[in-house]
Amino acid sequence: MDLNDVIHGHRSIREYEDKEVSQELLEKILDAGIRASSSGNMQTYSIVVTRDKELREKLYSAHMEQSMVVDAPVLLTFCADFNRMRKWLELNDAPVHFDNFMSFMIGAIDATLASQNCALAAENEGLGICYMGSTLANCDQIGELLNLPPNVVPVVGYSLGYPAENPAPRDRLPRHGIVHYDQYHDYSDQDILDIYKERNEKGWQRYMDIPRLKEMVEELGLKNLAQVYTIAKYTKESHVDFSQTVLNYLEKQNFMENK
Repeated sequence: MDLNDVIHGHRSIREYEDKEVSQELLEKILDAGIRASSSGNMQTYSIVVTRDKELREKLYSAHMEQSMVVDAPVLLTFCADFNRMRKWLELNDAPVHFDNFMSFMIGAIDATLASQNCALAAENEGLGICYMGSTLANCDQIGELLNLPPNVVPVVGYSLGYPAENPAPRDRLPRHGIVHYDQYHDYSDQDILDIYKERNEKGWQRYMDIPRLKEMVEELGLKNLAQVYTIAKYTKESHVDFSQTVLNYLEKQNFMENK
């Protein structure tokens, strides 16, 4: 496929065929991830491939009971990983640190870059993916199930397999609403209304077209998409709780040294 077609044809796939992804194809996809840019070429990430059905069933709860966790033949979890590098430093009589928040951010960015390379390679081969924010939100549970040692934190994850659905691509905010030239130019109220006009209409319609989502919106008395995002989907309380989960896990995994 043409790269531009792959990029613009991206869709989140939640329903999968009962068909395995060959090891040869999987390795081709993983090799694409390994070629991603990396800070200092340190490659401070690891990729955990989960095929085992029993383990995916255990991960189902940690991933907020999303069906693709058990329906897709493969889960990929991309982790910030300074465990490997710290061992290498020790073996070479070099200072062993990288145990702070900045190090976690470097590893998280490395992992995310690798994940997107893998995603593009997979979609180019006719496979589908669905990113799961639960990977970071419940990093402690997922880390335990994946047997992650200190200095390793799951950051990004997605299901992978052959699509059994063909959803329409979702809308995106217009370029002029996202791109700033030279310096950041803050938005007027009218700018915001213009930028989010299509999102307000199409996003709201999507909720109205799906009976279970429409029922939820009506039960909560929601009037617009902004309220859906902040009252139904991403509440302040949930984000505060998930934030604390991540901070606690970063400390447990040796990424919060401040001295």
